[in-house]
Amino acid sequence: MRYLGKLTRSSLFVLSSLAVPAWGATLCVTAGGQLGCYPHISEAVAAASPGDIILVGPGAYHESVIITKPLSLSSFGATIDATGLDQGIFINGIAAHGLDSIHIAGFTVQNANDEGILVANASAVTISDNIVEHNNKGLVGGVCTTLPSFETAEISDCGEGIHLLGADHTIVTANTVHNNSGGILLADDTGSTHDNLISYNTVSDNGYACGIVLASHPPSTGAAAPLGVFHNTVYKNSSMRNGLLNGGGAGVGIYASVPGAQSYGNVIVENLVTGNGLPGIDMHAHTPEQVLNDNMIIGNTSSNNGADTEDAFTPGPTGINIYSYGPVTGNIFSGNTITNESYDIAVKVPALVQVEFNSLLGTGEGLDNFGAGHVDASSNWWGCELGPLFGGGNCSTPTGLGIQFSPWLLGPPPM
Repeated sequence: MRYLGKLTRSSLFVLSSLAVPAWGATLCVTAGGQLGCYPHISEAVAAASPGDIILVGPGAYHESVIITKPLSLSSFGATIDATGLDQGIFINGIAAHGLDSIHIAGFTVQNANDEGILVANASAVTISDNIVEHNNKGLVGGVCTTLPSFETAEISDCGEGIHLLGADHTIVTANTVHNNSGGILLADDTGSTHDNLISYNTVSDNGYACGIVLASHPPSTGAAAPLGVFHNTVYKNSSMRNGLLNGGGAGVGIYASVPGAQSYGNVIVENLVTGNGLPGIDMHAHTPEQVLNDNMIIGNTSSNNGADTEDAFTPGPTGINIYSYGPVTGNIFSGNTITNESYDIAVKVPALVQVEFNSLLGTGEGLDNFGAGHVDASSNWWGCELGPLFGGGNCSTPTGLGIQFSPWLLGPPPM
């Protein structure tokens, strides 16, 4: 969807002459500096005072835009071509402590060595209605050669298309993110990343990583332990055909990468995940010290995704997979609809996992418990009224020990 309407150069000129008392002055940018506007976005950003509005007219702008003050930056057909530069847009709260209240809308951002849009250590940022494409050009032979030192674990993806790093209360909505190494990444290298909303984005064909990923990484701040990715909401996004060029990328991933990593209390709700290289929704905790607790996976639709690999291995294409070496608790999977997968939900966790009120309609096993923990799988729709105990080949089935699957539903749960 596109929220912004079209704006002609003449109307851009009129708007640029207006003051907006509720926010700030209005500056304009046009290709070549016509109509008395700035010729480069970066020049307008440098000239702006906190709270100003910058309107950017149509055309291509070869630059990297670095923002260290509150402002609104809107485009009506502008392309930021960051060929040979690190980022297309960098909201840099590392250099400006306490940075907040920034709005980015309506741009095409492409060809950056690292991220198309990077938000680092900032609050209350809004990124909407942008096209972020063909970034992460610094990725060569599976290794990123251009990353800044504060990004500790993006060597295999150059930070992906849109990257929130130490960000909070940020909204990323209605963007198209495609043909980057990965789609949208939330990480905690420079600070905790929490209470953000990722909504209504179309994330597709990002070949080397996940569509949307929440990953706790080693800190670059000197902190003793990772700072955490928590209380984020991923709502009504479409994540399709990601991770197909390197053998792996989930539709949505929640990961803890190193001892002490923390990815907890996140809500993944009403997303479409289909055709990705790894399971549609994928959750990993690889050591006993990792925190992967209290995540809610609710009302998502998954189909035609791939199998997981290595220690989180699943034997075939999987809709949702949760793997943990140690006991992670409080994870709930409910209201999800899974079709055209060999394994609808795969669990390998030495603790209780709740899998209830889902429609398990894949081609084989509705639920497989590979681990030592207990799975409460009551009140699911297994595809037939007789349920997995009596339905035979007409129902999907549970496999493994420690699964409670009775009572079952006699039809799909209400959506």
